[in-house]
Amino acid sequence: MVDRNRIFSISPLKISIAIVLCAGVLYFLNFSFLQFLELKALDLRMRSRGERPQGEHVVIAAIDEKSLGELGRWPWSRTTVAHLVDALKRANAKAVGFDVVFAEADGSGGREFEEIALQVERIGIRDSRLEGLIRAGKEKAGTDEALARSIKDAANITLGYFFHTMQKDAAHMSAEAVREAENRISNSKYPIVQFGTTPDISMLVQAFGVVPNIQALSEAAQNSGYFNAFPDADGVLRWAPLVVRMGEDFYPSLSLSLLLPYLDWPALSLELGQAGVDKVRIGDTEIPTDESGRLLINYRGPAGTFPRYSAADIISGRTDPELLKDRIVLIGATAAGIYDLRVTPYSAVYPGVEVHANVIDNILKQDFIRRPGWTGFLDLLSIAVFGMALGIWLPRVKAVPGFLGSAGLLLASVGANVFVFSRCNLWLNLVYPSLTMVMVYTGVTVYKYVSEERERKKIRHAFQYYLTSSVINEMLKDPSRLKLGGDKKELTVMFSDIRGFTTISEGLTPEELVQMLNEYLTGMTEVVFRYDGLLDKYIGDAIMAVFGAPLSQPDHAVRACKAALGMMERLGEFQRKWKEEGKPALRIGIGINSGEMVVGNMGSEMRFDYTVMGDNVNLASRLEGINKEYGTGIVIGESTHARVADRFICRELDSVRVKGKKLPVRIFELLAEGRMPDERFTFLAAFEEGLSRYKQRNWDEAVSLFEKVLEMKPGDPVSELYIRRCMELRNRPPEGEWDGVYTMTKK
Repeated sequence: MVDRNRIFSISPLKISIAIVLCAGVLYFLNFSFLQFLELKALDLRMRSRGERPQGEHVVIAAIDEKSLGELGRWPWSRTTVAHLVDALKRANAKAVGFDVVFAEADGSGGREFEEIALQVERIGIRDSRLEGLIRAGKEKAGTDEALARSIKDAANITLGYFFHTMQKDAAHMSAEAVREAENRISNSKYPIVQFGTTPDISMLVQAFGVVPNIQALSEAAQNSGYFNAFPDADGVLRWAPLVVRMGEDFYPSLSLSLLLPYLDWPALSLELGQAGVDKVRIGDTEIPTDESGRLLINYRGPAGTFPRYSAADIISGRTDPELLKDRIVLIGATAAGIYDLRVTPYSAVYPGVEVHANVIDNILKQDFIRRPGWTGFLDLLSIAVFGMALGIWLPRVKAVPGFLGSAGLLLASVGANVFVFSRCNLWLNLVYPSLTMVMVYTGVTVYKYVSEERERKKIRHAFQYYLTSSVINEMLKDPSRLKLGGDKKELTVMFSDIRGFTTISEGLTPEELVQMLNEYLTGMTEVVFRYDGLLDKYIGDAIMAVFGAPLSQPDHAVRACKAALGMMERLGEFQRKWKEEGKPALRIGIGINSGEMVVGNMGSEMRFDYTVMGDNVNLASRLEGINKEYGTGIVIGESTHARVADRFICRELDSVRVKGKKLPVRIFELLAEGRMPDERFTFLAAFEEGLSRYKQRNWDEAVSLFEKVLEMKPGDPVSELYIRRCMELRNRPPEGEWDGVYTMTKK
């Protein structure tokens, strides 16, 4: 039959499995908050690895504070920009790209000639030759035309433009304006587009309009590319889209377009498949992108990593041409207040032109951060392995090792992730495995706390009447000691019983009997607890106590003997009190034995008792009964005596064979705590000598010695017993060899 309670019960393993499964589901659902954490963790990994060496391919012609101071505020006249293009041509720059757009005509170049023509007209001069000179001068002085001529002469210029990727931003443009703008960027389309079976282009960035350069510049430039930036939801620019869709056409970015003249016009191709972008290739280089055609930018370092040269220095010839020769030169603004600030993993203030430099350098060096499809399997595997490893290991260790081990595993996984990222440029998910480990640790720890607290309550409830609070508190530190089942341990067990209790009870009313018995048991239990004994059980008027369990007590035999003497002392106090109250006196017998016993929780899963079992337990019970035979109060076994002989005064009573046992045992009467000589026990020497004569079958000498004991200790019941035995044995001597062992016929 299926155990439903076991199936639906909670355990650390089930908690771990549930957390791992939830983490896997969250991984597939890709919650935005967890995605945000992963992106932040990616930024930390990028910063922690330090700066990466950049190539010598890319430099920046900066429109910086120095240039603004020398050449005037931005935007400059197109003539000034033309001077910059001419200077770069003279320096033999290989490819030049503009991270700015010239969307409107300058209109300021021919103003001087227009004023001259106006003055000539006012004066009334009519000369066709003069009018021709003025017209030619105006055309020559036109700044847009000047820049167009410089761009055409340079033959290596890539212009930048930007798309409207929100339909509302392009709402002001008529259909005719959109078509005209598209014509101006027609030289920047992907020349090769391959469509797979049922390609999905919905993942691509879609544009609804474009802001191109003016017609003259667009016609003069060799090609162009967009410089739109698409930051993530947290505002950080991590990706560079290499393709934007507008209408039926696909366009490359400024970075990608600028590489074409630099690499001598290799083939540029785009492959589209069922999941979106499959491949972007430039020449023999395949650029890894996601389904949207985005490249994860492998930033080289903070702002200023790439060489910058002031545009004013380049124009004036103060920059060494060798620094620009055969380089890709990106022209962009870096002066505060005129350039678009970008937030990157390295900085919240990063020039957009340098973002293009990073993308170009990534492609040229083929130094990409990769996240291929199979990394998803590794992410899920790490979630399962780390989560289940903790779930299996944590329940087996204590709190401190569990915390240190969990923290160590977490740090090791983070370290391995950072190492793989730094050395292999491989992006593996860090948040989900780490979060799984934290959740498994928290879940298992809370479960252990709740379970142990519940176990503590159960232990406290079960033992509060049988152990002192100090012992219970020690047990609560390790509740596992109280598992169902037993262990073999060296312990001491004690039994005590009231002599003639049935007869005494007949002379008392039920109320008086209960009150007297409760008072007696309470006092005796207090003595047991005083020496940290375990009150195993009450058996009617009898008491069973154990020393050395559940907590280990190396001196368990000593504790038991002290408790026995304390019980006798407490009984004396009760007897004096009861005598004054007119109640009968009680006498008790105590039996103590030490040895190996089975101790533990005995019973069933539903109900069990913590107790001891074994032959040595039975012997202690027999020793308690032996007190009736010898008239003694406390009898201890031979094994107990061996453990306490140097701490207590005892006398050997006999060698007996108890009922149910074949082998004889030596038994001793516990008299007091201390050592000999003691004037209270001067009779012991005569008793020991008498016992020796008894075992040697010298009956008369033994009797004489026992009578001497009675003179020193009148009424000694043990000596009187031996005198009677000696007389009986003298009249009926034992047959054959006699070992001096007395066989008990009663329990």
